[in-house]
Amino acid sequence: MKKEHIFTVLSPMAGVTDVSYRTICHEFGADLVVTEMISAKAVTYNNKKTFELAGISETEHPVSLQLFGSEPETMAEAARILDGKIPFDMLDINMGCPMPKIVNNGEGSALMKDPLLAGKIIKAVADAIDKPVTVKIRSGFDKEHINAPEIAYIARESGAAMITVHGRTREQYYEGKADWDVIAQVKQRAGIKVIGNGDVRGLKDAEAMILRTGCDGVAIGRAAEGNPWIFREISESREYRPTADEKKEVMLRHLAMTVEDKGEYTGIREMRKHIGWYTAGMPGSAKLRLRINQAVSMEEMRALIMNCSEG
Repeated sequence: MKKEHIFTVLSPMAGVTDVSYRTICHEFGADLVVTEMISAKAVTYNNKKTFELAGISETEHPVSLQLFGSEPETMAEAARILDGKIPFDMLDINMGCPMPKIVNNGEGSALMKDPLLAGKIIKAVADAIDKPVTVKIRSGFDKEHINAPEIAYIARESGAAMITVHGRTREQYYEGKADWDVIAQVKQRAGIKVIGNGDVRGLKDAEAMILRTGCDGVAIGRAAEGNPWIFREISESREYRPTADEKKEVMLRHLAMTVEDKGEYTGIREMRKHIGWYTAGMPGSAKLRLRINQAVSMEEMRALIMNCSEG
């Protein structure tokens, strides 16, 4: 009996989920990819770098554009501007980022502390554009305030079409074990599609999360770093381990795409972390990382990648 397809999402990660990597993950089976989060204020200020960050290619659809901010009017204005300039398929509101510089501005997961404001933001954005609006949240701000089910209900009532729940509090950042029971509670309360996030490292985890929580799909973040094959594994319902040659092929393509998109100087520096992730556990990977971090040209990096499986 054929297993039911599990809907997968590439989670937004700053400095990781750029257009090149989103395209690769989509090709390997990710059903939805999400951009790095961008600032609503920066959009309204017409910041050039922000629009570059929000760039979307024809090869990665369906794609969600993630926006963060704390002012309903600014968020709505940014959504309208983006809708007129960027070909995204849905807009995701970030209410889960734990980084201090975001939280201290009342943005990201700080909005979990103010459900009324969260609802106003979601409604303002949903009213501003015709495309689906989704929301990314955490289980709560800290262990004393686990309010994801309440926020999920407010999100639906305010016009959200889907909600993604990271089963950790802001206080946890990315440490400890994700609380899948909170995801189950959100699914019971939300009345809209729910995507579970946290501790999905492969097919077995994805199947276990779906079974335990009843969620409609899984979002994968850190487990996808250097591992786009995780989406093939889940979409094809079979454990998959890429060969060294397969890894080399993807690394070389990723490098070429990134350099084409960002230029050689920036591209090879962006690729250093990716190659570190791709090659983790391979023979000689520690020495390779040292040499990769010193590479200053595309040809030098290509040569290192070509030889990386030789130990």
